[in-house]
Amino acid sequence: MNPVRKAQVLVAAAIAAAVTLPGIYLASGGSSYAPAKTADPCETRPWRDPTGLDELAEQFSLSALDGAACELGVSREALAQALATPETRERFTERHGIDDAELARAIRAGLLRAVDDAENAGALSPFLAGPLRESLRNIPLDQAIKLINDARTLLNSLQTFLGPAQNLLEEFLP
Repeated sequence: MNPVRKAQVLVAAAIAAAVTLPGIYLASGGSSYAPAKTADPCETRPWRDPTGLDELAEQFSLSALDGAACELGVSREALAQALATPETRERFTERHGIDDAELARAIRAGLLRAVDDAENAGALSPFLAGPLRESLRNIPLDQAIKLINDARTLLNSLQTFLGPAQNLLEEFLP
């Protein structure tokens, strides 16, 4: 096949692909696409059975974000984006007309909800849940945000420092 004919075939194939792909997209319902509705953060979401610390930390963070977002009347996704940096947090609080004290109360409420959810799911023992709740009630805003963004650190600390004590206590309880 000569080079001119080869180029014509390649151009024809490219045109056919350019016309076919949108046609397939439209035939598959692509013209009526609607994004999925954002979940209501006030509705309790079931916890999966976590198989490791990373999965537990992820679920803890998502539950805490849900709880805080519910308190503030925003979506979990909007709050997660707002907590990413101090600048986005400032824009968020200005946009929603809340101050740092109100944000801190909401985040603490979210963290307490996450502890409740973890305990109810059997992912956190009552022995750890009680003292953890007390610690979270007055946690400073920046530390609370850090916990939501990296719950793995908190859970790892609990496991490291309280794990042996919990095992010892469980040996003596009926």
